[in-house]
Amino acid sequence: MIPIRDMLPSRRFPAVTIALIAINLLVFLYQGYIGTRPPVVADWGYVETAWEEKGLDPPPSFIPRRLDLPPPFTGTTTRFPVAQDELFISRYALIPAEFLGGEDLPPTIPIPIWLTILTSLFLHGGVMHLFGNMLYLWIFGDNVEDAMGPLRFLTFYLVCGAAASFTQIAIAPGSTVPVIGASGAIAGILAAYFMLFPRARVLTLIPILFFIRLVSIPAVFFLGFWFLLQVISGAGALGTEGGVAWFAHIGGFLAGAILVIPFRRKNVPIGILHMYRPKRHF
Repeated sequence: MIPIRDMLPSRRFPAVTIALIAINLLVFLYQGYIGTRPPVVADWGYVETAWEEKGLDPPPSFIPRRLDLPPPFTGTTTRFPVAQDELFISRYALIPAEFLGGEDLPPTIPIPIWLTILTSLFLHGGVMHLFGNMLYLWIFGDNVEDAMGPLRFLTFYLVCGAAASFTQIAIAPGSTVPVIGASGAIAGILAAYFMLFPRARVLTLIPILFFIRLVSIPAVFFLGFWFLLQVISGAGALGTEGGVAWFAHIGGFLAGAILVIPFRRKNVPIGILHMYRPKRHF
């Protein structure tokens, strides 16, 4: 199911939502720009044991990882050519094992390593990764921003993103796979929308074999199904490396469902609590 738009107009201009989309787009364009530049020779603080044992030289686009050592890391530093966009991602992505080990291995960043909890939220691995995240942020973010106010909405977004990152760290504490993307923070926004506007309709594109249908679905069902899909996918991916960070989505969603209560404006009701209020008949 692909959301096209919701049918709940916002009352205020969604400045923060648009700014977040713009920042993500600019960072992605920068990634693309430096990706076209020649590879650079970079230091790397850990390498894949199997690759070393084979005595092979890593190709320019290969980012080696040591998967068999828990933090804190020990071992040699190696130098080899690497694409500049991959170097940028490896510097500013969240790497759970590095984060828990408290050691910023080469390639290092000029900021404290704990800030990768936030910098990773603005990195994306491809056009579809970026487009999917920004589509959901555009459709659901404006109403949540309207319900919270700009500053609280921005804080809510970053806190949900951090909660998503910590959830992924808890699931795979020794992982050296970079965690990137805004989807954990956006999952918090989806949860807030689910809690506040469950009756809102979402125009949804549903492909059925060779046919495509546009269907108006209540947000409570659309977002409830989305969350269920994350749980099922996350359970199936336990113990695997790479791919989608399903548990970041789950952690961001659960954080959003809880934090929306103190972050909303006082005059904004929790819609999900009143959705199935029993009716009295006289």
